[in-house]
Amino acid sequence: MELALQTITVRGASDGVAVAEIARPEKLNAMNHAFFADLQRALQLIDEAPDVRACVLTGSGRAFSAGGDIADFDALTDAESHRRQVRMALEAFHAVEQAQTIVIAAVNGLAYGGGTELTLACDIALASTEATFAFKEVTVGLMPAFGVVRAPEVIGRSWSSWLALSGGELDAQQALRIGLIQQVAPAERLLDEAISLAEVVASRPPLAVRTAKQFINRHSAAGLNEAIEATAMLYSDPLCRKLIKAFVSRDAAVSKRTSKAG
Repeated sequence: MELALQTITVRGASDGVAVAEIARPEKLNAMNHAFFADLQRALQLIDEAPDVRACVLTGSGRAFSAGGDIADFDALTDAESHRRQVRMALEAFHAVEQAQTIVIAAVNGLAYGGGTELTLACDIALASTEATFAFKEVTVGLMPAFGVVRAPEVIGRSWSSWLALSGGELDAQQALRIGLIQQVAPAERLLDEAISLAEVVASRPPLAVRTAKQFINRHSAAGLNEAIEATAMLYSDPLCRKLIKAFVSRDAAVSKRTSKAG
């Protein structure tokens, strides 16, 4: 199959396997409104493709995803718009868990905030030796809404606390040790390794695979609504607004210097 959405491209990789690539390399694959809609649309079309049973999700360029596009969040002006934005993000991540197709993350580089959350949403995760994971939301007065729900189930309470409260970073080997990912591969081999694993999954009896995924994720919606409300509340904190505006200003300054240097 071949599919080109605004922020995601999908292609057939081998028998039964598709590769979905986040395609905003100039923004380190940051997640904007279009991405959240595209991810759900791509998953729907992949589920409907009769010849696809497993999908590898990766990023273009040097990042898997740097997380939410802060400029998008800064443009929101009231609690209801914040709530809609967070709900859109969490519904997109939850769609990965609820997809009939098995989704395997191939984390090719930077995975901050939503990038780590998207990794948690996938059924299995591989990472490049160059991958870095972090919840950076706390640095702008927010919390990783999906991450605080899902991470404790995947990596336990203490590591979830360390990530969400400190904003600290994990390299690929550390992520492997705590169970955030299941395999590390050299950068040049990552996609091939992920496709090979996807081929194994795609070769198994499809009804058994889908049913197993449904049972594993049967309680995956629990806690998401509470996380949406809590995150929307954080947006109303004046310190959060100040930190977000400062981040956007720094990002704009960096982009301007980079443009002049080019």
